[in-house]
Amino acid sequence: MSTGQSKNIGPAIKPLTQWQLIGRKFRKHRLARGALYLLVAMYMLAVFAEIFAPYPSALKNSTHAFCPPQIPHLNFEKGLYVDMARQQIDPVTLGKTYTLDEKDYIPLGFFVKGQQYELWGLIPWDRHFVGVNTEACKARGIENNATFYLLGADKYGRDIFSRTIYGARISLSIGILAIVITFILGVTIGGISGYVGGSTDNAIQRAIEIINAFPRLPLWLALGAAMPSDWSPLKTYFAITIVLSLLGWTRLARVVRGKILSLREEDYVTAATLIGAGHGRVIFRHLLPGFTSHIIVSLTLRVPTMILGETSLSFLGLGLRAPIVSWGVMLQDCMNMQAVAKYPWLLLPVVFIIITVLSFNFLGDGLRDAADPYAAK
Repeated sequence: MSTGQSKNIGPAIKPLTQWQLIGRKFRKHRLARGALYLLVAMYMLAVFAEIFAPYPSALKNSTHAFCPPQIPHLNFEKGLYVDMARQQIDPVTLGKTYTLDEKDYIPLGFFVKGQQYELWGLIPWDRHFVGVNTEACKARGIENNATFYLLGADKYGRDIFSRTIYGARISLSIGILAIVITFILGVTIGGISGYVGGSTDNAIQRAIEIINAFPRLPLWLALGAAMPSDWSPLKTYFAITIVLSLLGWTRLARVVRGKILSLREEDYVTAATLIGAGHGRVIFRHLLPGFTSHIIVSLTLRVPTMILGETSLSFLGLGLRAPIVSWGVMLQDCMNMQAVAKYPWLLLPVVFIIITVLSFNFLGDGLRDAADPYAAK
């Protein structure tokens, strides 16, 4: 064998980038990955609320007020169906009670015709992902009593499941919009504080301490009460988003400041300064990319706080108000404990809030573990 010939040792192995290492470690975190899938599904429900909701959020049917949940069943003879809800009215108290008649049923279907709507206010359509199969109902002669309340109905006969889906659009979007504003304020102010230092850093940190010293809930209530009651729903929506953002940027600013303090003396930062890079370029092009994963983790863990803040304000009547539908607005019906005792399904929006908050927390934990891909297992 000639010594001049080179051995074929196969293709060169390329080292993985930091983001590839983070993605590989995150995929091994089953709980965080499941939380991500669940959150994606919830946001898809919110985006296409008109399709997935069986009824419009404001549709009232007072004859079926406080109708209990109707659980779908499936068999070969009847297909997908729910038991018929029979209503009885007490002649003395005029109270309404319901019994589910297992001998009679209401056929359901997928992508059935229902109430007309405009998807995103642009595309007129009348198909719903699941709902009452009106054609099958007509064949069985049950047009007037054909109702489908998966999670029950409220005091006005509005479908709680449909309203929960529409409410997700508001509650989940507030969390995302508030995080965008929080990101801008936290990164900008925290970056300036850590990079400039001196009296500027001292003044910013004292201001952050003053903001953090205020109790969150009373401050939310004070700012919510300061909003004019005659504001339009759109103005109130953006006002709540701004309020939550103005009180939620301080923790991210502290994280950014600490990271920049530890990185600003690195050689690559000094080299960038020597070749004439401006302060803004050094911060946003050289320093921040070094700990972007930590910023993402901090923002992910802050989203549940924003959602709970909107829910608390709306529940107490100081945030969003009807006709806007959000999870907090829906829970206003639960302030009457007698109604909750008789109709516990009014509390079902709480389940969606808990699932969302836990999912964001699990996702944040997974991202936090994956953000340090070189850590020992």
